[in-house]
Amino acid sequence: MIKNKKKVLVAMSGGVDSSVAVALLQKKGFQVGGVFMKFWSEKAVVQSNSRAEQKAKQVADILKIPFFVIDCKKEFKKQVVDYFIQEYQRGGTPNPCVVCNKKIKFKVLFEKALALKYDYIATGHYACLRQKIPKQPYGESPLATAKFQIPKIKLLRGKDKTKDQSYFLWQLNQKELSKLLFPLGNYTKIEVKKLAKKFQLPVSDIAESQGVCFIKNTNSDFLTKYLKLKPGIIVNQNKEIIGEHQGLILYTIGQRKRIDLPGGPYYVVKKNLKKNLLIVSKELKDLKRKEFFIKKVNWLDSKKPNMPLKIKAQIRYGHLAKSAVVQPEANYRYKIIFTTPQRAITPGQSIVFYKGQQVLGGGVII
Repeated sequence: MIKNKKKVLVAMSGGVDSSVAVALLQKKGFQVGGVFMKFWSEKAVVQSNSRAEQKAKQVADILKIPFFVIDCKKEFKKQVVDYFIQEYQRGGTPNPCVVCNKKIKFKVLFEKALALKYDYIATGHYACLRQKIPKQPYGESPLATAKFQIPKIKLLRGKDKTKDQSYFLWQLNQKELSKLLFPLGNYTKIEVKKLAKKFQLPVSDIAESQGVCFIKNTNSDFLTKYLKLKPGIIVNQNKEIIGEHQGLILYTIGQRKRIDLPGGPYYVVKKNLKKNLLIVSKELKDLKRKEFFIKKVNWLDSKKPNMPLKIKAQIRYGHLAKSAVVQPEANYRYKIIFTTPQRAITPGQSIVFYKGQQVLGGGVII
């Protein structure tokens, strides 16, 4: 059990979730500090980010906590925005929030917490943590079995199943989890908004952000500023030419927009980058697959489990996790075999493994 009066540094965005997270931790007796991170964004979003910073500072003043601002724009541009652009250029559909959590948010927070001698960091994610102490082998003394007494931290889904954000946290490790707090894990969004009013915080009516945080309009509008469109041919499953596409970067698996062909709707089934072909189908069954490969796998337990492994797998945020088997392949890759075919399995997206409510790990679909 974590003792109160410990110091915790909270990532503050100016929204309701992080603001309530601060208030809840303060109520539990923690010495709380707040950090606002400045990220790179399109010029049209800069003004909105400035308002968010002002709101975060306002909440910090109300709750009378230290408030820090860190400029992460350069690193964010390199690690998140450039990755976002390059993944589309490679034909994939990226997960910028997953990359941002691992390489920017938590990295910056841990570094700042260490410099300021804080004990923990916290965010407004809807996820839960649970500490598990392994059982001592029968008949052994605690000293003799000290290696068995290292507690493991479990990452679990949040109470609010519609807001659960454990999907975005699969790249964390045991060292990071041991210094993390998620105050909102056991609350629903509705409860959090009520708490904001109870704590008299001026954030309860702030609209939630939609889409990618650094983009003003659509992904397509953003990508066309940085990547050159290369029009090409649209073919059906029989390899018959049925139209022309505007550029493969504008399409993702399962998409039906931008395919204005007679007799539709048509859905994107595959993209062939070498031949610049967009393969489409009118049949939803052609979007479904049972088997595929993944890379960059991370296990939160820091130790690879016995294989093959039966799990529930979630192939994108909002997807209902389904039964599957994970088995190792060559070159640090793994094969995923679903019990039933899944729709629109998309390269570049994260797949996350669950055992009940617990996150076991995840990887990137290839």
